[in-house]
Amino acid sequence: MTKRTSAKYKIDRRMGENIWGRPKSPVNRREFGPGQHGQRRKGKMSDFGLQLRAKQKLKGYYGDLTEKQFRRIFAEAERVRGDTGENLIGLLERRLDAVVYRAKFVPTMVAARQFVNHGHVRVNGQKVNIPSYRVKEGDVIEVRNRSKQLAVLLEAVQLAERDVPDYIDADHTKMTAKFVRTPGLGDVPYPVMMEPNLVIEFYAQN
Repeated sequence: MTKRTSAKYKIDRRMGENIWGRPKSPVNRREFGPGQHGQRRKGKMSDFGLQLRAKQKLKGYYGDLTEKQFRRIFAEAERVRGDTGENLIGLLERRLDAVVYRAKFVPTMVAARQFVNHGHVRVNGQKVNIPSYRVKEGDVIEVRNRSKQLAVLLEAVQLAERDVPDYIDADHTKMTAKFVRTPGLGDVPYPVMMEPNLVIEFYAQN
């Protein structure tokens, strides 16, 4: 098991949830936390604990986002007119690595970051290798020709465990995807419940 995969499984067990919906997650077999004391009865979590876990879960879902990166995205969501929680989800889903993952070009969110970093993706015909690049409505994302036969790509397209959401129009014969619109929380196919309202409360109090 790779160090990166091991770390993702550890996050699942700590959260007690399969936050990426992976078939091999240890949470599918046992719901207790990691370590020798993982099976102890859990006490009621404090409001702070619930808020912190909601933030860690959302931040962890989008790969290896640092606290600084996530806090910057949250600050932008606060500045934009409208509901801060919905704005936060919309900004996270407009990241190029998130769009690549949603389009089923790669099997995991972490793989999406590497896929973009390694220069396999073009946006509106231009090479973009920055995972945090902000996609706009109407942008067309495509896999470059030399990368269309990569094993990771062919494997992801065949995954039956998740579908492409309706805010992305993907064509797997051409390996292209159009970002149709910015989604709200209810549009995003999270395998577990995300609670951006608790993230807002966390940052309001800390």
